[in-house]
Amino acid sequence: MNQSDQTATPGLRRELRLRDATAIVVGVVIGSGIFLVPTDIARVLSSPWSMLLVWMVGAGLTLAGALSLGELSSMYPGAGGLYSYLRAAYGDRAGFLYTWASLLMIGTGANAVLAVAFGIYSAQLLPLSAAGEKAVAVGVVLLLAGVNCLGVRAGKWVQNIFTVAKVGGIALMCVVIFARRAPLEANAGAFWPESFVPAWTEFGIALVAVMWAFEGWAWVGFSGGEMKNPVRDLPRALFLGTVILAVVYLLTSTAYYSALTVGEAAGADRVAAVAMTRVMGPVAAGFVTLLILISIFGSLNGSILTASRCYYATAADGLFFRAFARIHPRTHAPVVAIVVQGAWGALLVLLGTFEQLFTAVIFTAWLSYGAAVAGVIVLRRKHPERARPYRVPGYPWLPALFCLAALGIVTSAAVSQPLHVGLAFLLLLAGLPVYSYLRRAG
Repeated sequence: MNQSDQTATPGLRRELRLRDATAIVVGVVIGSGIFLVPTDIARVLSSPWSMLLVWMVGAGLTLAGALSLGELSSMYPGAGGLYSYLRAAYGDRAGFLYTWASLLMIGTGANAVLAVAFGIYSAQLLPLSAAGEKAVAVGVVLLLAGVNCLGVRAGKWVQNIFTVAKVGGIALMCVVIFARRAPLEANAGAFWPESFVPAWTEFGIALVAVMWAFEGWAWVGFSGGEMKNPVRDLPRALFLGTVILAVVYLLTSTAYYSALTVGEAAGADRVAAVAMTRVMGPVAAGFVTLLILISIFGSLNGSILTASRCYYATAADGLFFRAFARIHPRTHAPVVAIVVQGAWGALLVLLGTFEQLFTAVIFTAWLSYGAAVAGVIVLRRKHPERARPYRVPGYPWLPALFCLAALGIVTSAAVSQPLHVGLAFLLLLAGLPVYSYLRRAG
């Protein structure tokens, strides 16, 4: 089979419209990050201005990446997403290694982190032991894997419902805070930093945290083979989804700093609950916990829905284990890919190895993002004649800016956690003999 850049992908059912794809972008990204990351930012930055600035910079960089991948998604609109872009730019081996890393670390590791967080927050509403938390975490992975085995229609409805619920819940939280506190009221008189000379080291640390909160924005490309009009709608979904995320994150952060000072935010492990409790009383903590569970549930569903299509597309191109290309004749879902992904994610939850893999996940994911966006420049030179229904504005500066940011994040991860980054390299290298074996067997 040729490159998975076809507008028709055999076996998959085209069910996704622009609103569904946008819900995937927003729903995958908004997990637990917006409820936790503001605390990390407050611990390294000294003023609400610098905190909001770092969110704006992070949103701008994410938008640069989304606009860049929009060009690639219009060129290769079939199932596969990042796998397809990397394969087109750098060859079969690069595409395989991304899929290999996604199955071992990026996709399944992200699922494990979300599932464990779901178990931890469930224990705040239910009397769960440590074993009970693990059981809930494994159960939610297997439940959503089962839902997505029913087909893309079931997966998209879960995604749409929980995306609307989480965005609506966050909006309600902001409205409640703003009704009782003027914007940034708790930090009145302390909005601006004492010095406008940037503390680049601290700002960089905060930016890395922000980019973690935006993790997953590119995953909608995996589902291109199930979109009704991917050439038109994939670039639009990337743009609209990123803009919605930027608005949600900026408004939510402003709400937090309306109720809490910078010092209070820095000392609050559950900043959303502390902010709501400040304005509504103790009953608000339960509302925030429920909102976080809804948010994580939707993010995990979107992750399972999209990432499984990457494994399917690679196998359909003859570059991965053939069983992953099997489509259920009735549900039209890549059931083997979904089941294996779910089983490995559940195993990571039980073993706890996701904690050791987390830095490796981030390192490998951003290495892939940077390489894919650089592929815009590579493919402009490699295939200048190829049709590009959408072209990234500001070429080549916008893609180059994103690549520099990705390089910074990758370097930061390597410097801060060299052992875990070394593990990521070892896992990638382990894919090379597997690739050679599959090529010989194929």
